Parts: sequence; C-alpha cells; structure tokens
Amino acid sequence: MSRKGGFPGGGMGMPGNMNNLMKQAQRMQRQMEENQQKLEESEYTAKAGGGAVEVTVSGTKEIKNLKLSPDVVDPDDIEMLQDLIVAALNEAFAQVDKASGEAMSKLTGGLGGLPF
Repeated sequence: MSRKGGFPGGGMGMPGNMNNLMKQAQRMQRQMEENQQKLEESEYTAKAGGGAVEVTVSGTKEIKNLKLSPDVVDPDDIEMLQDLIVAALNEAFAQVDKASGEAMSKLTGGLGGLPF
C-alpha cells in the first residue's frame, strides 16, 4: 500500500523537522516573554545639562523620577529648563529602545536558516 501526498515520513503526526520548528518557535515565544518582562522591570536614567536634569523611565517608557538641580530653575529662562527635560527624556527613551532592540536581535539572530 503506497501513500499519496502528505509530508514524507509524516504519517498522521507532524514531520520531524516541522515538530522541531514548532518547539523552536515555542522556545522563542517564552524567551520573548521573559525578555519583555525584564525590559518592563528595568529602569533607565539619563541626564542633561551636565546633570542639572535627571530623568528615570521604566522599560515601558513610564516616567518614574525627575530630578532638577536648583541651579537650572531660572524663572527668566523656562525654555532652557524645558529643553533640558526633553533632552533627558529623549535620551532615556533611546536607552529603552536600544535595550529592546538588543534583546530582539539576540532572539532573531538564529532565524537565518528558516525558510521564509
């Protein structure tokens, strides 16, 4: 009795290489979830104006802390303070993006051999 169609060596279940691919995908899913949790629990701090403004954000880009040096609070130059706060926030968010990108690169680095 010969088999027609289907996957070679597959029988009723998945072929061996498909089964391995599914296991690898599940492992990657778990690693992605772990990395996401670590990222969310991490905090990133950035400074601007030589440390006059310091911002700490979470991995979800939530502002956790903002410190201002009394020297930078000049009622006649509010714009400078605003610029320093924006610069510190942008740097902290860039740190989050970099950490997230590095975590994804570690996971996807082994995908070069997949057939897509």
